[in-house]
Amino acid sequence: MIKIAEIQRNFFKKGLTREVDERLLQLQRLKGAILENEAGIYNALEKDLGKCRLEGFMTEVGFTLNEIDFMIKNIRRLAKYRRVKTPLMLAGGSSHIAPEPYGTVLIIGPWNYPFQLVMLPLAGAIAAGNCAVVKPSELSPNVAGIITKIINKNFDNEYIFSAEGGIEMSEQLLAQKFDYIFYTGSTTVGRIVMEAAAKNLTPVTLELGGKSPCIVDKDTNLDNAARRIAWGKLLNCGQTCVAPDYLFVHKEIRDEFIKKLINTSEAFYGSNPIKNEQYSKIINERHFNRLLSLIDKQNIIYGGNYDKERLKISPTVIYPVTKDSKIMQDEIFGPVMPIMEYENIDEVIGYINDRPKPLALYFFSKDKGRIRRVLKETSSGGVCINDTVNHIASAGLPFGGVGDSGMGSYHGRATFDTFSHKKSILKSQLIFDLEMKYPPYDVSEGFIKKVFKYLLH
Repeated sequence: MIKIAEIQRNFFKKGLTREVDERLLQLQRLKGAILENEAGIYNALEKDLGKCRLEGFMTEVGFTLNEIDFMIKNIRRLAKYRRVKTPLMLAGGSSHIAPEPYGTVLIIGPWNYPFQLVMLPLAGAIAAGNCAVVKPSELSPNVAGIITKIINKNFDNEYIFSAEGGIEMSEQLLAQKFDYIFYTGSTTVGRIVMEAAAKNLTPVTLELGGKSPCIVDKDTNLDNAARRIAWGKLLNCGQTCVAPDYLFVHKEIRDEFIKKLINTSEAFYGSNPIKNEQYSKIINERHFNRLLSLIDKQNIIYGGNYDKERLKISPTVIYPVTKDSKIMQDEIFGPVMPIMEYENIDEVIGYINDRPKPLALYFFSKDKGRIRRVLKETSSGGVCINDTVNHIASAGLPFGGVGDSGMGSYHGRATFDTFSHKKSILKSQLIFDLEMKYPPYDVSEGFIKKVFKYLLH
Protein backbone atom coordinates (compact mmCIF):
# COMPACT_ATOMS: atom_id res chain seq x y z
CA MET A 1 0.00 0.00 0.00
CA ILE A 2 1.41 3.37 -0.98
CA LYS A 3 1.87 5.90 1.81
CA ILE A 4 -1.20 7.76 0.64
CA ALA A 5 -1.55 9.79 3.85
CA GLU A 6 1.95 11.19 3.39
CA ILE A 7 1.32 11.94 -0.29
CA GLN A 8 -1.87 13.80 0.56
CA ARG A 9 -0.24 15.64 3.46
CA ASN A 10 2.41 17.00 1.13
CA PHE A 11 -0.28 18.12 -1.31
CA PHE A 12 -2.31 19.72 1.48
CA LYS A 13 0.70 21.84 2.44
CA LYS A 14 0.47 23.59 -0.93
CA GLY A 15 -2.68 25.32 0.35
CA LEU A 16 -4.89 24.76 -2.70
CA THR A 17 -7.68 23.08 -0.72
CA ARG A 18 -7.92 26.02 1.66
CA GLU A 19 -9.33 28.27 -1.08
CA VAL A 20 -13.13 28.35 -0.94
CA ASP A 21 -13.43 28.76 -4.72
CA GLU A 22 -11.40 25.60 -5.17
CA ARG A 23 -13.59 23.70 -2.73
CA LEU A 24 -16.67 24.82 -4.64
CA LEU A 25 -15.15 23.63 -7.89
CA GLN A 26 -14.40 20.20 -6.40
CA LEU A 27 -17.90 19.85 -4.91
CA GLN A 28 -19.39 20.63 -8.30
CA ARG A 29 -17.05 18.08 -9.88
CA LEU A 30 -18.16 15.45 -7.38
CA LYS A 31 -21.82 16.19 -8.05
CA GLY A 32 -21.28 16.01 -11.81
CA ALA A 33 -19.47 12.68 -11.51
CA ILE A 34 -22.30 11.20 -9.44
CA LEU A 35 -24.93 12.32 -11.94
CA GLU A 36 -22.84 10.98 -14.80
CA ASN A 37 -22.66 7.57 -13.12
CA GLU A 38 -26.17 7.52 -11.65
CA ALA A 39 -27.36 4.50 -13.63
CA GLY A 40 -24.27 2.54 -12.63
CA ILE A 41 -24.83 3.40 -8.96
CA TYR A 42 -28.38 2.05 -9.03
CA ASN A 43 -27.22 -1.08 -10.81
CA ALA A 44 -24.53 -1.65 -8.17
CA LEU A 45 -27.00 -1.12 -5.32
CA GLU A 46 -29.37 -3.63 -6.88
CA LYS A 47 -26.62 -6.24 -7.21
CA ASP A 48 -25.25 -5.81 -3.68
CA LEU A 49 -28.42 -5.20 -1.67
CA GLY A 50 -31.35 -5.79 -3.99
CA LYS A 51 -32.36 -2.12 -3.73
CA CYS A 52 -34.86 -0.91 -6.28
CA ARG A 53 -34.02 2.29 -8.14
CA LEU A 54 -36.48 4.47 -6.19
CA GLU A 55 -35.18 3.33 -2.79
CA GLY A 56 -31.64 3.74 -4.11
CA PHE A 57 -32.39 7.35 -4.96
CA MET A 58 -34.20 8.20 -1.74
CA THR A 59 -31.71 6.62 0.66
CA GLU A 60 -28.41 6.85 -1.23
CA VAL A 61 -28.02 9.09 -4.28
CA GLY A 62 -30.64 11.74 -3.50
CA PHE A 63 -29.51 11.95 0.10
CA THR A 64 -25.91 12.50 -1.01
CA LEU A 65 -26.76 15.06 -3.68
CA ASN A 66 -28.83 17.01 -1.15
CA GLU A 67 -25.80 17.22 1.17
CA ILE A 68 -23.54 18.34 -1.69
CA ASP A 69 -26.07 21.02 -2.67
CA PHE A 70 -26.20 22.21 0.95
CA MET A 71 -22.41 22.56 0.99
CA ILE A 72 -22.33 24.39 -2.35
CA LYS A 73 -25.04 26.81 -1.23
CA ASN A 74 -23.65 27.50 2.26
CA ILE A 75 -19.89 27.01 2.04
CA ARG A 76 -18.97 30.71 2.01
CA ARG A 77 -21.03 31.33 5.13
CA LEU A 78 -19.72 28.21 6.88
CA ALA A 79 -16.07 28.98 6.07
CA LYS A 80 -16.20 32.58 7.33
CA TYR A 81 -14.42 33.68 10.47
CA ARG A 82 -17.02 34.16 13.20
CA ARG A 83 -16.57 37.09 15.58
CA VAL A 84 -17.30 36.43 19.26
CA LYS A 85 -17.42 38.63 22.34
CA THR A 86 -14.12 39.91 23.75
CA PRO A 87 -13.99 40.47 27.55
CA LEU A 88 -13.38 43.92 28.96
CA MET A 89 -9.96 42.82 30.21
CA LEU A 90 -8.93 42.56 26.55
CA ALA A 91 -10.70 45.75 25.46
CA GLY A 92 -9.54 47.06 22.13
CA GLY A 93 -8.85 43.56 20.89
CA SER A 94 -11.02 41.23 18.82
CA SER A 95 -11.88 37.53 19.09
CA HIS A 96 -12.71 35.23 16.19
CA ILE A 97 -13.31 31.54 15.54
CA ALA A 98 -11.73 30.36 12.30
CA PRO A 99 -12.84 27.02 10.82
CA GLU A 100 -9.79 25.41 9.26
CA PRO A 101 -9.35 21.97 7.64
CA TYR A 102 -7.66 19.21 9.61
CA GLY A 103 -5.60 18.15 6.59
CA THR A 104 -5.80 14.49 5.59
CA VAL A 105 -9.00 12.59 6.34
CA LEU A 106 -9.72 8.85 6.27
CA ILE A 107 -13.35 7.82 5.70
CA ILE A 108 -14.20 4.14 6.25
CA GLY A 109 -17.67 3.21 4.99
CA PRO A 110 -20.12 0.41 5.81
CA TRP A 111 -21.97 -2.01 3.54
CA ASN A 112 -25.61 -1.26 4.42
CA TYR A 113 -25.79 2.19 2.81
CA PRO A 114 -22.53 1.80 0.94
CA PHE A 115 -22.79 4.81 -1.34
CA GLN A 116 -24.36 7.45 0.89
CA LEU A 117 -22.26 6.72 3.98
CA VAL A 118 -19.02 7.20 2.03
CA MET A 119 -19.91 10.04 -0.31
CA LEU A 120 -21.91 12.19 2.11
CA PRO A 121 -19.07 12.58 4.65
CA LEU A 122 -16.69 13.01 1.70
CA ALA A 123 -18.71 16.06 0.61
CA GLY A 124 -18.20 17.55 4.08
CA ALA A 125 -14.48 16.78 4.04
CA ILE A 126 -14.12 18.54 0.68
CA ALA A 127 -16.22 21.52 1.77
CA ALA A 128 -14.09 21.94 4.88
CA GLY A 129 -10.91 21.99 2.76
CA ASN A 130 -9.38 18.59 3.46
CA CYS A 131 -7.72 15.92 1.38
CA ALA A 132 -9.42 12.54 1.77
CA VAL A 133 -8.98 8.80 1.39
CA VAL A 134 -12.17 6.73 1.32
CA LYS A 135 -12.31 3.01 2.03
CA PRO A 136 -15.65 1.59 0.78
CA SER A 137 -16.86 -1.71 2.20
CA GLU A 138 -15.65 -4.88 0.51
CA LEU A 139 -18.98 -6.52 1.45
CA SER A 140 -20.72 -4.37 -1.16
CA PRO A 141 -18.17 -4.86 -3.96
CA ASN A 142 -20.22 -3.46 -6.82
CA VAL A 143 -20.85 -0.18 -5.02
CA ALA A 144 -17.20 -0.08 -3.93
CA GLY A 145 -16.25 -0.39 -7.60
CA ILE A 146 -18.47 2.46 -8.76
CA ILE A 147 -17.23 4.70 -5.89
CA THR A 148 -13.64 4.01 -6.92
CA LYS A 149 -14.48 4.75 -10.55
CA ILE A 150 -16.14 8.06 -9.65
CA ILE A 151 -13.34 9.22 -7.37
CA ASN A 152 -10.16 7.94 -8.98
CA LYS A 153 -11.24 8.94 -12.48
CA ASN A 154 -12.20 12.49 -11.53
CA PHE A 155 -9.70 13.43 -8.81
CA ASP A 156 -5.94 13.19 -8.40
CA ASN A 157 -5.01 10.65 -5.75
CA GLU A 158 -2.92 13.23 -3.90
CA TYR A 159 -6.20 15.04 -3.25
CA ILE A 160 -8.95 12.38 -3.05
CA PHE A 161 -8.41 8.65 -3.38
CA SER A 162 -10.57 5.52 -3.09
CA ALA A 163 -8.80 2.45 -1.71
CA GLU A 164 -10.64 -0.82 -2.26
CA GLY A 165 -9.89 -3.95 -0.27
CA GLY A 166 -10.77 -5.97 2.81
CA ILE A 167 -9.57 -6.03 6.39
CA GLU A 168 -5.94 -5.91 5.31
CA MET A 169 -6.50 -2.65 3.46
CA SER A 170 -8.25 -1.13 6.49
CA GLU A 171 -5.34 -2.17 8.71
CA GLN A 172 -2.79 -0.64 6.33
CA LEU A 173 -4.70 2.62 6.17
CA LEU A 174 -5.18 2.79 9.94
CA ALA A 175 -1.45 2.26 10.42
CA GLN A 176 -0.79 5.54 8.58
CA LYS A 177 -1.06 8.93 10.25
CA PHE A 178 -4.18 10.76 9.19
CA ASP A 179 -5.37 14.01 10.73
CA TYR A 180 -8.96 12.82 11.15
CA ILE A 181 -10.78 9.47 10.88
CA PHE A 182 -14.48 9.06 10.14
CA TYR A 183 -15.80 5.52 10.61
CA THR A 184 -19.28 4.07 10.14
CA GLY A 185 -19.97 0.48 11.17
CA SER A 186 -20.19 -1.82 14.16
CA THR A 187 -19.30 -0.98 17.74
CA THR A 188 -16.77 -3.82 17.80
CA VAL A 189 -14.80 -2.48 14.84
CA GLY A 190 -15.31 1.08 16.12
CA ARG A 191 -13.20 0.17 19.16
CA ILE A 192 -10.44 -1.12 16.87
CA VAL A 193 -10.52 2.08 14.82
CA MET A 194 -10.35 4.22 17.94
CA GLU A 195 -7.45 2.20 19.32
CA ALA A 196 -5.51 2.66 16.08
CA ALA A 197 -6.29 6.39 16.03
CA ALA A 198 -5.12 6.78 19.63
CA LYS A 199 -1.58 5.78 18.65
CA ASN A 200 -1.32 9.00 16.62
CA LEU A 201 -3.70 11.04 18.81
CA THR A 202 -5.95 11.30 15.76
CA PRO A 203 -9.49 12.58 16.47
CA VAL A 204 -12.34 10.35 15.31
CA THR A 205 -16.02 10.36 14.52
CA LEU A 206 -17.61 6.95 15.12
CA GLU A 207 -21.06 6.34 13.66
CA LEU A 208 -22.07 3.01 15.16
CA GLY A 209 -25.42 1.45 16.00
CA GLY A 210 -27.15 -0.57 18.70
CA LYS A 211 -30.63 -1.67 19.65
CA SER A 212 -32.89 1.32 19.02
CA PRO A 213 -36.14 0.94 20.98
CA CYS A 214 -39.58 1.85 19.68
CA ILE A 215 -42.38 2.48 22.18
CA VAL A 216 -46.07 2.42 21.20
CA ASP A 217 -48.27 4.13 23.79
CA LYS A 218 -51.91 3.21 24.34
CA ASP A 219 -53.26 6.58 23.19
CA THR A 220 -51.43 6.88 19.87
CA ASN A 221 -52.84 6.70 16.35
CA LEU A 222 -52.29 3.01 15.65
CA ASP A 223 -52.68 3.23 11.86
CA ASN A 224 -50.07 5.96 11.75
CA ALA A 225 -47.75 4.10 14.12
CA ALA A 226 -47.99 0.79 12.25
CA ARG A 227 -47.29 2.44 8.91
CA ARG A 228 -44.29 4.46 10.06
CA ILE A 229 -42.79 1.66 12.15
CA ALA A 230 -43.13 -0.92 9.37
CA TRP A 231 -41.53 1.49 6.90
CA GLY A 232 -38.61 2.32 9.21
CA LYS A 233 -38.04 -1.33 10.10
CA LEU A 234 -38.30 -2.83 6.62
CA LEU A 235 -36.40 -0.14 4.71
CA ASN A 236 -33.32 -1.80 3.18
CA CYS A 237 -34.66 -5.09 4.61
CA GLY A 238 -34.00 -3.87 8.13
CA GLN A 239 -30.30 -3.22 7.49
CA THR A 240 -30.42 0.34 8.80
CA CYS A 241 -28.46 1.55 11.84
CA VAL A 242 -31.41 3.62 13.05
CA ALA A 243 -34.11 1.04 12.29
CA PRO A 244 -36.51 0.35 15.18
CA ASP A 245 -34.76 -2.69 16.64
CA TYR A 246 -37.47 -3.89 19.02
CA LEU A 247 -40.94 -2.74 20.04
CA PHE A 248 -42.46 -2.01 23.44
CA VAL A 249 -46.26 -2.02 22.93
CA HIS A 250 -48.76 -1.10 25.64
CA LYS A 251 -50.73 -4.19 26.65
CA GLU A 252 -54.11 -2.48 26.13
CA ILE A 253 -53.54 -2.00 22.40
CA ARG A 254 -51.07 -4.86 21.77
CA ASP A 255 -53.34 -7.17 19.76
CA GLU A 256 -54.85 -4.39 17.67
CA PHE A 257 -51.44 -2.89 16.92
CA ILE A 258 -49.92 -6.24 15.92
CA LYS A 259 -52.80 -6.81 13.52
CA LYS A 260 -52.28 -3.40 11.93
CA LEU A 261 -48.51 -3.93 11.74
CA ILE A 262 -49.01 -7.19 9.86
CA ASN A 263 -51.61 -5.68 7.54
CA THR A 264 -49.30 -2.74 6.80
CA SER A 265 -46.36 -5.05 5.99
CA GLU A 266 -48.53 -6.91 3.50
CA ALA A 267 -49.79 -3.64 2.02
CA PHE A 268 -46.19 -2.60 1.44
CA TYR A 269 -44.74 -5.79 -0.03
CA GLY A 270 -47.65 -8.19 -0.66
CA SER A 271 -48.35 -11.64 0.69
CA ASN A 272 -45.11 -12.99 -0.80
CA PRO A 273 -42.51 -10.26 -0.20
CA ILE A 274 -39.63 -12.56 -1.10
CA LYS A 275 -40.67 -12.25 -4.75
CA ASN A 276 -41.27 -8.50 -4.55
CA GLU A 277 -38.57 -6.65 -6.49
CA GLN A 278 -39.00 -3.58 -4.27
CA TYR A 279 -38.08 -5.60 -1.18
CA SER A 280 -34.33 -5.65 -0.58
CA LYS A 281 -32.16 -8.65 0.28
CA ILE A 282 -29.70 -9.51 3.03
CA ILE A 283 -26.13 -8.50 2.15
CA ASN A 284 -24.55 -11.98 2.27
CA GLU A 285 -24.97 -15.57 3.43
CA ARG A 286 -23.20 -15.03 6.76
CA HIS A 287 -25.61 -12.29 7.82
CA PHE A 288 -28.53 -14.28 6.40
CA ASN A 289 -27.65 -17.28 8.59
CA ARG A 290 -27.08 -15.04 11.61
CA LEU A 291 -30.60 -13.64 11.27
CA LEU A 292 -32.16 -17.08 10.95
CA SER A 293 -30.40 -18.15 14.14
CA LEU A 294 -32.07 -15.26 16.02
CA ILE A 295 -35.62 -16.17 15.05
CA ASP A 296 -37.52 -18.14 17.68
CA LYS A 297 -39.74 -20.24 15.43
CA GLN A 298 -42.15 -21.11 18.26
CA ASN A 299 -43.06 -17.45 18.74
CA ILE A 300 -43.42 -16.36 15.10
CA ILE A 301 -46.86 -14.85 14.67
CA TYR A 302 -46.22 -13.56 11.15
CA GLY A 303 -43.69 -14.23 8.42
CA GLY A 304 -40.59 -16.30 9.01
CA ASN A 305 -40.30 -17.35 5.38
CA TYR A 306 -36.97 -17.15 3.59
CA ASP A 307 -35.17 -17.95 0.35
CA LYS A 308 -31.50 -18.75 0.82
CA GLU A 309 -30.70 -18.49 -2.87
CA ARG A 310 -32.11 -14.96 -3.06
CA LEU A 311 -30.86 -14.09 0.45
CA LYS A 312 -34.32 -12.83 1.36
CA ILE A 313 -36.18 -13.10 4.66
CA SER A 314 -39.79 -11.99 4.79
CA PRO A 315 -40.98 -9.42 7.35
CA THR A 316 -41.24 -11.38 10.58
CA VAL A 317 -43.11 -10.53 13.78
CA ILE A 318 -42.17 -12.35 16.99
CA TYR A 319 -44.28 -12.35 20.14
CA PRO A 320 -43.92 -12.88 23.03
CA VAL A 321 -40.32 -11.86 23.64
CA THR A 322 -38.54 -11.38 26.95
CA LYS A 323 -35.42 -9.39 27.82
CA ASP A 324 -33.52 -12.69 28.02
CA SER A 325 -34.49 -13.82 24.51
CA LYS A 326 -31.57 -14.36 22.14
CA ILE A 327 -32.91 -11.76 19.73
CA MET A 328 -32.79 -9.11 22.48
CA GLN A 329 -29.04 -9.38 23.10
CA ASP A 330 -27.52 -7.72 20.01
CA GLU A 331 -28.62 -5.41 17.20
CA ILE A 332 -30.82 -7.36 14.79
CA PHE A 333 -30.06 -5.56 11.53
CA GLY A 334 -32.76 -7.39 9.62
CA PRO A 335 -36.55 -7.51 8.96
CA VAL A 336 -37.40 -9.19 12.27
CA MET A 337 -39.69 -7.33 14.68
CA PRO A 338 -39.65 -8.63 18.29
CA ILE A 339 -42.44 -7.28 20.48
CA MET A 340 -42.59 -6.91 24.26
CA GLU A 341 -45.60 -5.55 26.09
CA TYR A 342 -45.65 -3.05 28.92
CA GLU A 343 -48.16 -1.50 31.27
CA ASN A 344 -46.28 1.41 32.84
CA ILE A 345 -43.83 3.74 31.10
CA ASP A 346 -41.55 3.47 34.15
CA GLU A 347 -40.63 -0.11 33.27
CA VAL A 348 -39.78 0.88 29.70
CA ILE A 349 -37.57 3.78 30.78
CA GLY A 350 -35.84 1.52 33.30
CA TYR A 351 -35.23 -1.17 30.67
CA ILE A 352 -33.72 1.30 28.20
CA ASN A 353 -31.52 2.97 30.82
CA ASP A 354 -30.12 -0.38 31.98
CA ARG A 355 -28.65 -0.98 28.52
CA PRO A 356 -26.11 0.73 26.26
CA LYS A 357 -27.33 4.07 24.92
CA PRO A 358 -29.03 3.53 21.55
CA LEU A 359 -28.43 5.44 18.34
CA ALA A 360 -32.13 6.29 18.08
CA LEU A 361 -35.26 6.12 20.20
CA TYR A 362 -38.84 6.23 18.92
CA PHE A 363 -41.96 7.02 20.93
CA PHE A 364 -45.49 7.04 19.54
CA SER A 365 -47.81 8.89 21.90
CA LYS A 366 -50.18 11.84 22.24
CA ASP A 367 -49.56 12.28 25.95
CA LYS A 368 -47.35 15.35 26.47
CA GLY A 369 -46.41 14.32 29.98
CA ARG A 370 -45.14 10.88 28.94
CA ILE A 371 -43.36 12.39 25.95
CA ARG A 372 -41.55 14.82 28.27
CA ARG A 373 -40.57 11.97 30.57
CA VAL A 374 -39.12 9.83 27.79
CA LEU A 375 -37.18 12.80 26.38
CA LYS A 376 -35.89 13.86 29.81
CA GLU A 377 -35.20 10.48 31.42
CA THR A 378 -33.54 8.56 28.57
CA SER A 379 -30.37 9.15 26.56
CA SER A 380 -29.89 8.32 22.88
CA GLY A 381 -28.21 9.66 19.79
CA GLY A 382 -31.51 11.03 18.47
CA VAL A 383 -35.25 10.81 19.05
CA CYS A 384 -38.34 10.75 16.85
CA ILE A 385 -41.73 11.38 18.39
CA ASN A 386 -44.49 9.74 16.34
CA ASP A 387 -42.12 8.77 13.54
CA THR A 388 -39.10 6.61 12.76
CA VAL A 389 -35.81 7.19 10.92
CA ASN A 390 -36.81 10.56 9.45
CA HIS A 391 -34.84 12.63 11.96
CA ILE A 392 -31.74 11.85 9.87
CA ALA A 393 -33.28 13.63 6.87
CA SER A 394 -33.11 17.11 8.40
CA ALA A 395 -29.91 19.00 7.56
CA GLY A 396 -30.56 21.14 10.62
CA LEU A 397 -30.33 18.16 12.99
CA PRO A 398 -26.87 16.73 13.77
CA PHE A 399 -26.90 12.95 13.41
CA GLY A 400 -24.72 10.82 15.65
CA GLY A 401 -24.57 8.45 18.58
CA VAL A 402 -23.65 8.55 22.24
CA GLY A 403 -21.75 5.99 24.28
CA ASP A 404 -21.73 2.58 22.58
CA SER A 405 -23.71 3.99 19.63
CA GLY A 406 -20.93 6.38 18.65
CA MET A 407 -19.35 9.79 19.07
CA GLY A 408 -19.44 12.91 16.96
CA SER A 409 -22.13 13.92 14.51
CA TYR A 410 -22.73 15.08 10.96
CA HIS A 411 -25.36 16.16 8.36
CA GLY A 412 -25.67 19.72 7.11
CA ARG A 413 -23.63 22.24 9.08
CA ALA A 414 -22.58 19.48 11.50
CA THR A 415 -20.76 17.70 8.62
CA PHE A 416 -18.74 20.82 7.85
CA ASP A 417 -18.00 21.35 11.55
CA THR A 418 -16.92 17.73 12.00
CA PHE A 419 -14.18 18.09 9.39
CA SER A 420 -13.09 21.55 10.58
CA HIS A 421 -10.90 22.53 13.50
CA LYS A 422 -12.29 25.65 15.16
CA LYS A 423 -9.19 27.75 15.64
CA SER A 424 -9.39 30.53 18.24
CA ILE A 425 -7.88 33.87 17.21
CA LEU A 426 -7.31 36.84 19.51
CA LYS A 427 -5.99 40.10 18.08
CA SER A 428 -4.83 42.36 20.92
CA GLN A 429 -4.38 46.12 20.74
CA LEU A 430 -0.99 47.75 21.35
CA ILE A 431 -2.11 51.06 22.87
CA PHE A 432 -2.36 50.20 26.58
CA ASP A 433 -1.82 47.28 28.94
CA LEU A 434 -3.28 46.04 32.21
CA GLU A 435 -0.25 46.41 34.48
CA MET A 436 -1.67 44.42 37.42
CA LYS A 437 -1.36 41.17 35.47
CA TYR A 438 2.44 41.41 35.46
CA PRO A 439 4.76 40.67 38.40
CA PRO A 440 5.76 41.80 40.85
CA TYR A 441 2.25 41.50 42.24
CA ASP A 442 1.60 44.27 44.78
CA VAL A 443 -2.21 44.21 45.00
CA SER A 444 -4.37 42.15 47.34
CA GLU A 445 -5.93 38.85 46.33
CA GLY A 446 -9.39 40.21 47.15
CA PHE A 447 -8.91 43.18 44.82
CA ILE A 448 -7.67 40.91 42.00
CA LYS A 449 -10.71 38.64 42.37
CA LYS A 450 -13.11 41.59 42.17
CA VAL A 451 -11.34 43.08 39.15
CA PHE A 452 -11.19 39.78 37.30
CA LYS A 453 -14.85 39.05 37.95
CA TYR A 454 -15.68 42.38 36.33
CA LEU A 455 -13.11 42.40 33.51
CA LEU A 456 -13.59 38.81 32.31
CA HIS A 457 -17.26 39.28 31.50
